[in-house]
Amino acid sequence: MSVFKGIDTGVAPSGPGCGDCDADGSWWFHLRRCAQCGHIGCCDDSLGKHATAHNRETGHPIIQSYEPDETWMFDYRIDALVDGPQLAPPTHHPLAQPTPGPADRLPADWVQQLS
Repeated sequence: MSVFKGIDTGVAPSGPGCGDCDADGSWWFHLRRCAQCGHIGCCDDSLGKHATAHNRETGHPIIQSYEPDETWMFDYRIDALVDGPQLAPPTHHPLAQPTPGPADRLPADWVQQLS
């Protein structure tokens, strides 16, 4: 467990994608991981904005990108990027999973929907 408030380095991610989007049959643009409990939610550019909704519901303050080759963390308390420790693996969604995704639920007009 991390000594950083709001970060638990021993918690694995909740899954390969946004569980909230999976539950409602939606899709995501990019994924974010709660650094405290591992919840995977979609980013604020996604229709569901489930990562921020998770922060509001739980008060868990820090997310990390769950995209390949991205390690940045964001702290909702100060509305800024922060440095933090490495989280438990995996550190990104499966490489075979497209962004946006999941592929079978991505509408043909997804770019227009996000505009």
